[in-house]
Amino acid sequence: MIALATPASICNNVCKVIRGKNDEVKLVVTAILSGGHVLLEDVPGTGKTTLAKALAISIGGDYKRVQCTPDLMPADITGSEYYRPNDGQFTFREGPIFTNILLADEINRTSPRTQSALLEAMSESQVTIDGESRSLPNPFFVIATQNSSDFHGTYPLPEAQLDRFAIQLSLGYPSISDERIMLREHSHSDPLSTITSVISGAEVRSLQECVRRVHVEDSVSDYILDIVGQTRMDPRLRLPVSPRGALILYRMSQAFAFVNERDYVSPDDVQHLAIPVLAHRIILEAKAKYAGGTPLQSINDALEKSLVPR
Repeated sequence: MIALATPASICNNVCKVIRGKNDEVKLVVTAILSGGHVLLEDVPGTGKTTLAKALAISIGGDYKRVQCTPDLMPADITGSEYYRPNDGQFTFREGPIFTNILLADEINRTSPRTQSALLEAMSESQVTIDGESRSLPNPFFVIATQNSSDFHGTYPLPEAQLDRFAIQLSLGYPSISDERIMLREHSHSDPLSTITSVISGAEVRSLQECVRRVHVEDSVSDYILDIVGQTRMDPRLRLPVSPRGALILYRMSQAFAFVNERDYVSPDDVQHLAIPVLAHRIILEAKAKYAGGTPLQSINDALEKSLVPR
């Protein structure tokens, strides 16, 4: 479990910019070390983009940002072949997806066709353009932000794409004391200009290998499967948790234990992660939704019905 850098160094660096959101920052770092992607949903102006930028700076990787708009095309993200009239040849021009950290800002403001351009990249770290597969840099992470679904000009994300995100988080408003500090820090300069890289891409890959060696007892694995199984027996759900969801909860639990400086996963890790990892993967039946049911309630019920291992 020895690495050149620690998850705590990443968290501490990002928290210099994102005040009062230590738990949320820890979950984002957990997602990245598990090899997953992050969906940040909140009202505008709560620091979603700043968090993504701070994280990109902290891990020292290439960083590109795509502002998603209704007229954004898939080729604007993946890249395309263009004709060179001087020699009559076609040359591939890489899109912004060829980076270590891709910030897809306001992803639900672009069309479903463009949203789907990210699916292959998020699951296989490659894109296929004109029949040719092209590998993406390693590490590769997507940090997507979205506004609430009732905002004007938004498109719901497809279920298949939601399932690719390791976690969905909301930052929420800061406390008065934290917001006072934020105002003071922004009065003279941008806090992002005060932080630097604390880890390299090679060290990120090293930490990811450490995460995979975190021990998971069979009883804890069965606990994960029990929680997932409870959602599949819930009559209120039209779409329960998929096998991918179970695997991501397993990987995230390993990463969360590692971030907390342990080499084993506890049931508490699974409980802590169940809602941010699973809630966005399930869809309620219309009747349950209109009766006031929520994905959060369904996951909490699944946790209550599952036997916690000793």
